[in-house]
Amino acid sequence: MDGILASPDAVQLAQVISQATAPAFMLGAGAGFVSILLGRMSAIVDRIRHLNEIDEADRSRSHLKADLPRLRRRLRLLSDATRLILASGTCTALLLCVGFGSAFLRLQHVYGAGALFFVAVVLMGIALVKFGQEVTIGISEADHYR
Repeated sequence: MDGILASPDAVQLAQVISQATAPAFMLGAGAGFVSILLGRMSAIVDRIRHLNEIDEADRSRSHLKADLPRLRRRLRLLSDATRLILASGTCTALLLCVGFGSAFLRLQHVYGAGALFFVAVVLMGIALVKFGQEVTIGISEADHYR
């Protein structure tokens, strides 16, 4: 009971604050990454809508609809990357909560925090791979026409 009501150890709290720097930067990077992903998703959805509005009788532009599967594949990759980076951010936020919570409760957080940081970095890495795949198939000749 005394451990819960006692104020946190200043040394442990200072250590947790200094260790929170990397996760804080990771949260910021994740937020920026989500912004980029959502911007690209929005552009792809607009392009899909534009292509779906082309009348089948319009022979000069109907061939552009052949690009829809590629656009849907890009959208799926971006959606997957967004989910992964959000999961990474959730792990990172949980890591910060565990770190500060354990400092207040005077518990060791090294193993749990390390595992959460590892998972967060892996998820971010997979999200980057998905984004790289989307970039690879991103520009095609069909994107130059309306």
